[in-house]
Amino acid sequence: MNGKSSGRRTVREWALRALYQVDLGGKSAEEAVEEVLSVAGLEPDDAASVRELVLGAARAQLTELDPLIQQYARGWTIDRMAVIDRNLLRLALYELRYHPEQPYKVVINDAIELAKKYSTAESGRFVNGVLGAIVRQMYPEESGSREPEH
Repeated sequence: MNGKSSGRRTVREWALRALYQVDLGGKSAEEAVEEVLSVAGLEPDDAASVRELVLGAARAQLTELDPLIQQYARGWTIDRMAVIDRNLLRLALYELRYHPEQPYKVVINDAIELAKKYSTAESGRFVNGVLGAIVRQMYPEESGSREPEH
């Protein structure tokens, strides 16, 4: 993950790294973003996107994101979730709520792929299930399953 950006998934991956540092390392969102961006080598627009996603998700975490995740993660508390999983859920949910220009299927697919890459063997299905349930609630007017196929 060095060099120039190869797209939105790269932005999401760097944002996940920063959120992980905030969650596990106890850094402020601002510190974590600057640390991650110092090694990412991203184009300015992509660096700005990473910064916005991390700061936005960190700001909305306690009041908006975690309560919604908790509501749909049946049998799981936020604290019991794998660190990567809860931060992927926060990141994807923030993007779904505040970046409607991003196709929800792409946001969910990227979250699933990042969960498979960085978390446990079950994480992809867990992230898919929680995000799928939330998206169905967010967009009730669309019929059928909104979960991506894998």
